[in-house]
Amino acid sequence: MSGSVIFGRKKPVPICPNSLFLKWLTEWRDEAAEKGKKTQFVYQKAISSLKRYPLPLQNGRDAKILQNFGDGICKMLDEKLEKYYARYGTDAPIHSLICSELEEMSTSKKKRKPVPLKNCSGDLLPQEMAMQEKGSETLSPSLSKKKKAKEKQTRRYVPQKSSGGYAVLLTLYRDSKSFTSRGYMLKSELQRAAQPLCDKSFFLPDDKSRYTAWSSVSTLIQKDLIVKTHNPARYSLTAKGLELAQELEEDRQALVVMDILEKGTNLRDVTSELHQPPDSSLLNGAESFRTLESDVSQGQNQDPVLGNDEQRPHNHIPEFILHPGQFSIVLCIDFIETTGGSNHRKQELVRELKKNGVRFDVRKLHIGDFVWIAQEQVQVVPGEPLAPRARELVLDHVVERKRMDDLCNSIIDGRFREQKFRLKRCGLQCPIYLVEDYGTSQHLSIPEATLEQAIVNTQVVDGFFIKRTKDIQESAAYLTLMSHHLQRLYKNKTLLGCTKEEASKCRQAFMPTADSCILMTFGEFNEGAIKNKAQTVREVFARQLMQISGISGEKAAAILEHYSTLASLLEAYNRCSSVQDQEKLLFNVKCGKLQRNLGPVLSKTISQLYCTAGALT
Repeated sequence: MSGSVIFGRKKPVPICPNSLFLKWLTEWRDEAAEKGKKTQFVYQKAISSLKRYPLPLQNGRDAKILQNFGDGICKMLDEKLEKYYARYGTDAPIHSLICSELEEMSTSKKKRKPVPLKNCSGDLLPQEMAMQEKGSETLSPSLSKKKKAKEKQTRRYVPQKSSGGYAVLLTLYRDSKSFTSRGYMLKSELQRAAQPLCDKSFFLPDDKSRYTAWSSVSTLIQKDLIVKTHNPARYSLTAKGLELAQELEEDRQALVVMDILEKGTNLRDVTSELHQPPDSSLLNGAESFRTLESDVSQGQNQDPVLGNDEQRPHNHIPEFILHPGQFSIVLCIDFIETTGGSNHRKQELVRELKKNGVRFDVRKLHIGDFVWIAQEQVQVVPGEPLAPRARELVLDHVVERKRMDDLCNSIIDGRFREQKFRLKRCGLQCPIYLVEDYGTSQHLSIPEATLEQAIVNTQVVDGFFIKRTKDIQESAAYLTLMSHHLQRLYKNKTLLGCTKEEASKCRQAFMPTADSCILMTFGEFNEGAIKNKAQTVREVFARQLMQISGISGEKAAAILEHYSTLASLLEAYNRCSSVQDQEKLLFNVKCGKLQRNLGPVLSKTISQLYCTAGALT
């Protein structure tokens, strides 16, 4: 018998022999990502490792041989597997079928309908005809119930007023209508802007609940109303969500009209109310959040009818004003970057900047390595031997340059952490870390992976802008581009000078389309950043707390809000009735933007440091 012989596999091999474990890990990763937890990256590493493993696993303990699988994940897999077996039986497959297929199998098991009896001609017998009529009568109510249930399922989703979904849709819609919109909003921006429109908190869960108003975002994504892209996540409206958000905004305006008419207000006031946005700071996208935060910190309640013209920072009395054409942009370089150490390499930076035609000035900077200033253009007064001293305003950009070997040394001796803390408090809005490669990283004291992680943390956690360059020529090219960019940006603007104390009160986010902006004087900036200047008791206490492992600047600031000095903290410890109470004293201190607890470990460490009479063991 002749015939063609087919060679090859008779049964296709599945893409992943552990599809059930892969499904569970994916669910846990997505859940952690929605809540903003860092465990999402742990699950993602485990998923990547599991996809590369070609053999089937029988339980969570077997997965411990894989990379990125610790005791915690293995235990979670075993617990999930026990529930799986309890539901589908111990013989349920774990390598070929997933839960959804088993549920379909379980729901498809129904009793067979009895075959109606027929006579020889094929007609139903009388008793069978009666049973068919009775069955059709009893079947109609169930069919109507199913029809109603189907109608309920297809009903259009509309979020309730003042709910989390309502606030998110309206905020994204208003941002999309703003001329400064980027087309998306980050999570932190969206939470802050949507909070005034929502009754629940976007940051803290209610009592006896683990959900916040942000939890409704997952529903909006499932309903295809908003889309989440990139990492860090960017949120924007879909076409369907834009249509729904527009309807919600129109309904809100209609409610405003009805409310005003009920109060007896004339039509002119109604028109002004409709044209005035409920919170103008929400319409400017991400660029208005610093203004919003400063208003909240000062305890100012903005009138929704009056607008915020009276609260704009440019209403302050400036020390001096520099009009367009009266100043020039100058790059200030710390003298440490041009002298000492490898003098040849440092002079190479100066030569490159001169070659590129950058106007710069070498001076002592107490914070950062490079800053840009707006320097007043002065002329020699007739009869005076010297020109009057030019007034200077510092722009909002400061650059800290780190070569890879210098970054390694600064991490070891603690300068890296301390410099980031001081850069955050210097008063400038745009700190930049210029990381320059230097040879190979194999001979450094810290592994290359640790250095890369420190760089990523500086960008993601601390919010700094990171610029990577290959050598000193590329670093000089970046400084040249930044100088030209800032010259174009500030060329036609009126600059208003202020002190560092006023900067925190009147400073608003930089608006590229604005005709003026408020800047700090260079003298205030440089004097305020002196490292070894006379410090208050509060500042010394903060620096002491930051020496403890795990205490960041935000956590130290949170502790200082409750106990401003060491004496007040010791007094609180003395009032505690037991050692256990001392260890739990700082447990509930809220830290950071997410307002998380300080935790029992750090609370116990601090109590042991200040309450132990002898040496710590």
